[in-house]
Amino acid sequence: MSAAPQEMRRALREPWHSLHRQRQGASFGMWVFLASEAMFFGGALMVFTMYRVLYPGPFAAAATETNIWYGSVNTAVLLTSSLTMAVAAQAAETGLRRLTLWCLSITATLGMAFLVVKGFEYHEDITKHLIPGVHFRLHEAPAQIFFAFYWVLTGVHALHLTIGITIVGILVFQAWRNARPLVSPAFEVAALYWHLVDIVWVFLYPLIYLPGRSA
Repeated sequence: MSAAPQEMRRALREPWHSLHRQRQGASFGMWVFLASEAMFFGGALMVFTMYRVLYPGPFAAAATETNIWYGSVNTAVLLTSSLTMAVAAQAAETGLRRLTLWCLSITATLGMAFLVVKGFEYHEDITKHLIPGVHFRLHEAPAQIFFAFYWVLTGVHALHLTIGITIVGILVFQAWRNARPLVSPAFEVAALYWHLVDIVWVFLYPLIYLPGRSA
């Protein structure tokens, strides 16, 4: 028996009878999940936009309190991780084990770098009293609405990214130990999830960091 059929048999999981159908099922299931996540984030961003239209001044003033340097660095980091994740998925599909491992490792590292930078940003926000409540720094009441969305949306995004890092880390370990063949649909599905995290941030960055900063 050749090596390719052996790898395909190892990658096959119940109840599937062919790897092609398993890949289709895994991709379809992930797209359904991504659609549900898109509805959640889409609804939250729509409400955020509605409040921004109602209170443009306080929202712009609140946005200028965010650290655009941290936000911009994290945007570059996450977009780069999306590139390495795409390369990893393509490398796995073509059987390039070393490239797959390297790109997955870089992706996970960049994801952790994002969380570290976000941690520094959260620390700065806390010291500046930008948590909605009694000791909130800004006087305009709608500014608290802005930062309520800020903490919830960026926090949920960070949670999704943490899950993504965990998944990628597991794939690195399994691929390194040859416990998961590169033909497994898991690499493609993980890439789809990772791209969701990146796309959400692409929407969050201009909404949170850019208002009120134009000349």
